[in-house]
Amino acid sequence: MTETPKETLDEASRALVALAAAIAQGEEPEVRDRVAEALAVGMAPLWGDELVLQSVLMVGWPRALVAAALWRKAIGTPPVVDEAEPTGYGEHRTWTRRGEVTCRTVYGDNYAKLRENQRGLHPALDAWMLTEGYGRTLSRPGLDLARRELCTVAQTAVLNAPRQLHSHLRGALNAGATFAMVEATLAIVNGFVSYDDYKEIKELWELVKEGWSPGP
Repeated sequence: MTETPKETLDEASRALVALAAAIAQGEEPEVRDRVAEALAVGMAPLWGDELVLQSVLMVGWPRALVAAALWRKAIGTPPVVDEAEPTGYGEHRTWTRRGEVTCRTVYGDNYAKLRENQRGLHPALDAWMLTEGYGRTLSRPGLDLARRELCTVAQTAVLNAPRQLHSHLRGALNAGATFAMVEATLAIVNGFVSYDDYKEIKELWELVKEGWSPGP
């Protein structure tokens, strides 16, 4: 069972977020340096494995595969496979069920609107988002949802995707992250983006803080 982050980010969580940002940036030397930093502070190898897997959703296969190769080479051990975790496509109903739970947690009151919008874009996008994204990937054990969302915040910020960043800033809070954790994440992102982009990121975060209230 994974541990929920504390009030602010510890060294291992900071290293995880920095590695997420570097993967999104896509510069191999930077990813290598952040991998080394993560190992130096004792970040759990399982966290790195899970970050690489979920990065496929945000940054695509090319950058995720580069990061996976650098990570695996650095840690020097094969991945730890949870035999209880469903991997075959015969488990798609399980993925969909848990995807609904995770997606509702992240989007809160906006869940129904999100699903409607996705179906309007294309029914396949809605199905893939729920089953593959939230169910198969983001609901995996090994990394708690709050840290997963903070990594997603870092990656959408680096990718300059403000709509998705807005959703996942809220999603991180809905998943249990504190304002301090999000602000620590954005401080790390600052080193990966331009001054103007960071200013816009901070302005967006201020709007989220002003309009956000915890659910029931």
